Amino acid sequence: MISAMWGRPFLAALFLLALAPSGHAGGAAKEETDKTDRLEIIGADGRILAETGIPRQGGWCLYWNHSVTGDGVIDCYVDDHGKMVLHRAYQPDFAAGLGHYPGRGKLTSAENGGYWIEDIDEAVPGNAYVLRVGSLAVNHRIVTENDEINLSKMAEHSRVTIRLDTGD
Repeated sequence: MISAMWGRPFLAALFLLALAPSGHAGGAAKEETDKTDRLEIIGADGRILAETGIPRQGGWCLYWNHSVTGDGVIDCYVDDHGKMVLHRAYQPDFAAGLGHYPGRGKLTSAENGGYWIEDIDEAVPGNAYVLRVGSLAVNHRIVTENDEINLSKMAEHSRVTIRLDTGD
């Protein structure tokens, strides 16, 4: 369950998922957007710990509580025709390790405090990245339109790979 402090950022992230870029309605583009890829959480031993379907042009967000301040942070990704792309991020402030870098997205104020960095649109090399999962207090979790995968419960203090598998 998402806590009250996540209410508005969570709703904004879901809004992002609903508005993720979509392809054209005809022909090959329609077939492309009908495809569903798999978001996999892979343990350090190579075992798949969890997976969920991600429709092409759909998205997901990685939520966690900052390890110093405890405030909520969100990174939102889209499946851009089979490429994992970091689209936007929510940051409560510019605490240790957080912030905006000129030329990397547009900084906007969030409605109830904090900041969104919009239109980052950075492709993730190899459609995968490694994450050192935090404690239960950090509470790393992936949220999609239909799923919530709690990484901290399944792999606390462990290295995992988050990978978009297109089946290609």
